[in-house]
Amino acid sequence: MSSIFAYLSAEVDWCEGNFEHSEYIAEYYNTISNLIFFIMTPFMIILNFDYMKYRPGRVRSLAFMVVFIGVSSIYFHMTLSYAGQLLDELSILWTMGLSYGCWFPMHHFPPFIKNREQFAYMVGIVMVVSTIMSFIKPVVNAYALNSVAIHLLYVIFLEVKRNTNPRARRLAGITVIWWSIAISCWIADKFFCEFCRMINFCYLHSLWHIFINLALMYLSTLIIYLDVLYEMPGSEPNFLYWPSEKSLISLPYLVIGKSHKWC
Repeated sequence: MSSIFAYLSAEVDWCEGNFEHSEYIAEYYNTISNLIFFIMTPFMIILNFDYMKYRPGRVRSLAFMVVFIGVSSIYFHMTLSYAGQLLDELSILWTMGLSYGCWFPMHHFPPFIKNREQFAYMVGIVMVVSTIMSFIKPVVNAYALNSVAIHLLYVIFLEVKRNTNPRARRLAGITVIWWSIAISCWIADKFFCEFCRMINFCYLHSLWHIFINLALMYLSTLIIYLDVLYEMPGSEPNFLYWPSEKSLISLPYLVIGKSHKWC
């Protein structure tokens, strides 16, 4: 049993050289880049103060899971252990499951699902089955997770297409841009490692951690906007940016113009 916690026992080894900067950290930059998870999460909570008043449990649960992703990823890249690999991938899987269960638009539910509670139970069952399958073939997990992310982006595309708010469409476009940059870094590090080593730049996976956090910040703002739009008829949700909308890199958040009870 202890072998799953052994250094370098994982089925995945990223492009960055192992133990080049520390005898205790297998992939140094891939490890420290995960600090972005601990930086962005407080911003997500603090900036979306208006939404926190209405969905405190859901937002705190999501924040906890995002931090757990960061902790799991640090452990994985520090050790490249089999246990770390499973924790890293399963934390992402369950965060996606939480997001689906809490925020997936109800008009996209399958016909046999009558309410969000039933949908959440269905998502939970899928998560349990997927978790069991992860122990059978964990190397497939990363591709499955990215496939789920593509489906989520597709649903967001459908939602934005039916939405006439130009600011929502702009936010969705920036989300896709950050996600595209992030997934390009992930793919390049995974499949073009020899080229990266040839140009002496083996840190694209660490950049993936940074860019996917930016994409997550934009995506989460868009998701809670849709939640307010559908669950709070008559409200006036609007997007603001910190520190400024004109900044080269800015963080979006939602303000709610009118206070209503949830439907």
